[in-house]
Amino acid sequence: MGDFFKHESAYVDEPCAIGEGTKIWHFCHVQSGAKIGKNCILGQNVNIANDVVIGSNVKIQNNVAVYTGTVIEDDVFLGPSCVLTNVTNPRSQIKRHSLYEKTLIRRGASIGANATIVCGITIGRYAFIAAGAVAVKDVPDYAMIVGVPGRFTGWVSRHGHCLQHPDKDGIMTCPESGYRYREIEPGILRCIDLDEEAPLPAELTIGTVTYDEFKKRG
Repeated sequence: MGDFFKHESAYVDEPCAIGEGTKIWHFCHVQSGAKIGKNCILGQNVNIANDVVIGSNVKIQNNVAVYTGTVIEDDVFLGPSCVLTNVTNPRSQIKRHSLYEKTLIRRGASIGANATIVCGITIGRYAFIAAGAVAVKDVPDYAMIVGVPGRFTGWVSRHGHCLQHPDKDGIMTCPESGYRYREIEPGILRCIDLDEEAPLPAELTIGTVTYDEFKKRG
């Protein structure tokens, strides 16, 4: 295991793998077989179940349980008290430990506070599941999902801004980064200026203007 921080109230079972720079805060429990990458943050009262796989730079806010069968890629944000599941039809009387369903949350996705992710689906890269929404089926890259059940309402940029006002070529521009986005075919959005797997340039990793200010600018 790497050089990570664990609060004295947290429990980390053996064996597991935890990357350098990761911080595990109050009352967390990391169960055996879990793999957590570098520079992650586990907020208060987070449970990581057996054999869960978590990438690097993942931020998990307070009161989140990540259950067996979940794979989380790099740069994912899990908001406070969001819910992940691993059995579609749970019954207390019936043991389905060998039937846990896989949930994949791809790189850069954000899951809002109190949102629910029904198991067995994939949340695409840089998708945004709004607070309180319930995602019940696969979510495309860069999609915004709101409501119960969750429905697609548009596209969001890698910086989390709604993409609007396409030009004559169908190109939409993020107001924060200036990066351009376009549907390469119906239902598939891509960034023209930066590959989805490439890291952000350092100067674009620090926010300096609030979301409300960007909204005022239109």
